[in-house]
Amino acid sequence: MLLTDYKWFQAQPFSPEAGTTPEMIVRRLGLQNYELVWQAMRYLAENSALSKPDEIWLLSHKPVYTQGQAGQAKHILNPGDIPVVQIDRGGQVTYHGPGQLVAYLLINVRRRNFGARALVDFIENALLATLKDYGIAATTK
Repeated sequence: MLLTDYKWFQAQPFSPEAGTTPEMIVRRLGLQNYELVWQAMRYLAENSALSKPDEIWLLSHKPVYTQGQAGQAKHILNPGDIPVVQIDRGGQVTYHGPGQLVAYLLINVRRRNFGARALVDFIENALLATLKDYGIAATTK
């Protein structure tokens, strides 16, 4: 499946100046199924061209528990009808649901030649700029 096959991905990306090629594309994707977003991110990471701009995806997830590599079934006491998705990240269990804003940064760190500190600074600055575009004032420590 191609990334563009996901109807939600075809949403027009936000760009502060129409007609320009942004350094980073911001996509406001609304409420989404976790597994579809996860699959799309994996596809993009595995098939992305070096010339493609980096992206930030802003969205909320339908109710889901994600269970990282350290997660165990006993960590989720009563999931009820909420799906549990086993994923390849570190950590144990995380709940995602409506009302939680999630920002996924899809950054080509090789192209940008980032070390750990530079990556953290870039993420901070990208999120601050995105919040500013929404009229939200934010600062770092």
